[in-house]
Amino acid sequence: MHELSIAQALMDIVAEEAARHGLKRVVRVAVRVGALSAVVPEALKFSFDLVKEGTVAAEAELVIEEVPLWGRCQDCGAEGEMDGPLDQCQACGSSRMEILAGRELTIDYIETDEDQSQGG
Repeated sequence: MHELSIAQALMDIVAEEAARHGLKRVVRVAVRVGALSAVVPEALKFSFDLVKEGTVAAEAELVIEEVPLWGRCQDCGAEGEMDGPLDQCQACGSSRMEILAGRELTIDYIETDEDQSQGG
């Protein structure tokens, strides 16, 4: 289950960013997980709940946006959702598809409920 190591790396980034901004509490962490990232969202949530204990994100919710595989035909320019990386263009049948989305595993945002308007 590589999701545990991904969750730990995610928590390391969250803790680093919280420290950099002087945050004491993180309430939400949002990530984008692409269809080709080989990450199981439920396993990532479970792993995040394990590694967040005792951290600045101990009570944080992990929000996962699943990103479908999306491509563009290099022959006709048509774009659309793909079932797999070797899909053919649904418009012209070409096998020359460029993957535009679906590989990502990124932090979208880290949210706190602290008032940041008080200088610092």
